[in-house]
Amino acid sequence: MYAFAYHRPASLKLAAAALAKQKDAKALAGGHSLIPTMKLRLSDARNIVDLGAIKGIDGIALKGKNLEIGAMTRHVAVAGSPVVRKAIPALAELASLIGDPHVRHRGTLGGSIAHNDPSADYPAACLALGATIITTSRKIPAEKFFQGLFETALGKSEIITAVSFPIPKRAGYAKFPNPASRFALVGVFVADFGKDVRVAVTGAGESGVFRAKEIEAELKKDFSADALANIRFGPKGIMSDIHGDAAYRGHLIGVMARRAVAAAG
Repeated sequence: MYAFAYHRPASLKLAAAALAKQKDAKALAGGHSLIPTMKLRLSDARNIVDLGAIKGIDGIALKGKNLEIGAMTRHVAVAGSPVVRKAIPALAELASLIGDPHVRHRGTLGGSIAHNDPSADYPAACLALGATIITTSRKIPAEKFFQGLFETALGKSEIITAVSFPIPKRAGYAKFPNPASRFALVGVFVADFGKDVRVAVTGAGESGVFRAKEIEAELKKDFSADALANIRFGPKGIMSDIHGDAAYRGHLIGVMARRAVAAAG
């Protein structure tokens, strides 16, 4: 780990100012994404801006037809929330599958999507549900927020404050986890909005999370697992590594999609 300076501002304004002013500054939420990369010297952040002392950017609430979750809300809170379980049960299920109890008690929604790990769970939910990422300066549609491996639309001093999820008619999530890290080797989130169906895949794309338009087209005609019996994803654009090659991941996309549809009911 490289040497770094530690900052713990008490407000969003001070945090944004620190990120803008300090050289090679990184925001710290739960720490389960940033700290491991720092330990391996994959990140050379020289200034860490801890968001833990900032009030008012956690919590869960219904706002009209949307479910809004604060950026500093822990995974365990999302998993156990009666509000989330009633509005979007699949989102609570997704949160319950992240990492292990230690990760779920420290990791945050905002930290996960800001890091945008290609195998993280939340980006699939954001993209499939058509979420809006709310920051200190604007509102960003999920379609424009995720911009490739570990890349997002966030500016240098921009901080995520909340995520607003439209509530679907039904939704489901299924993943095949890496047995060591619990990251998704392949994860598929399916959301049925009645007139529209959206499907997002994590863990498999060479460029990170992506919409599965082929699956969406079949589910719009028939929202059933049987409708996806012939879905196949070729090696083009699919990740291949020591955990699974492109052909294996391509096969898993179909399997997980069918399980997600079945989970949606």
